Amino acid sequence: MAPTRRENRESAFILIFEKMFRDDTIEEIIELAENIDDITINSEVIDTFTNVVQKADELDLIIAKFSEKRNVVRIPKVNHALLRLALYEALYDEKVPLNVAINEAVLLAKKYAQTPDVSFINGILGSFARETEGNVNA
Repeated sequence: MAPTRRENRESAFILIFEKMFRDDTIEEIIELAENIDDITINSEVIDTFTNVVQKADELDLIIAKFSEKRNVVRIPKVNHALLRLALYEALYDEKVPLNVAINEAVLLAKKYAQTPDVSFINGILGSFARETEGNVNA
C-alpha cells in the first residue's frame, strides 16, 4: 500500500531533523535512511527533504521574524525542523494549504516534541499565517 501524505511528511521531518545533526550530504542522509524500515523513502519525501534543506536559510529568516523570545539557534532542533517543514509546505507546496501545514506540524509536535513546544510551534505558525493572510487580502 502506498504511504499516506502524512507518512511522507513524517519521514521528511525525520530526515530534516537528522540533517541538523550531521554534515553528511543530502544524498548520504537518504542512503542511510533507506536502510531503516520505519522511514519511507520515495520521490515525494526526497523532494521535500531536499527542498527544505536547500531553503533552510530562507526558512530560518521567517522563523526568526516570528520567534520574538527565542533566537533561532536556541530553538530545540525538533521544533526547528518542524517549523522549517511547515513553512516550506505553506510557501512552496501547492498541494498543502496553510492551515493543513500548521495542523500537521502541530500533530508531529505532539508526537515528537515536549508539551510546551506544541504551543510554541503553533504560535510561530499562527503569527506567520495571520501576516500571510493579511498580505493576501491587502
